[in-house]
Amino acid sequence: MFVKEVAVQNHVGLHARPATFFIQKANEFKSSIWVEKEERRVNAKSLLGVLSLGIVGGTNIKVIADGADEQQAVEALVKLVASGFSE
Repeated sequence: MFVKEVAVQNHVGLHARPATFFIQKANEFKSSIWVEKEERRVNAKSLLGVLSLGIVGGTNIKVIADGADEQQAVEALVKLVASGFSE
């Protein structure tokens, strides 16, 4: 299992468009991937799950992966979040 924390950089957070990019990236990997905000953990490959966390700009989230490509998955998703989704 590989875990990394990242601050959401874009102002509006993980609303529909950035959440879609996040989920598309997560689905490129074979590992099971979760997003955790405070004590809630959801499947990072589920749009409704990610949106249900209500992640706004400035929020710290954890990206957690477990599987064959867990480190690559977490690093790629953290990089995407840290980039502010190019917004």
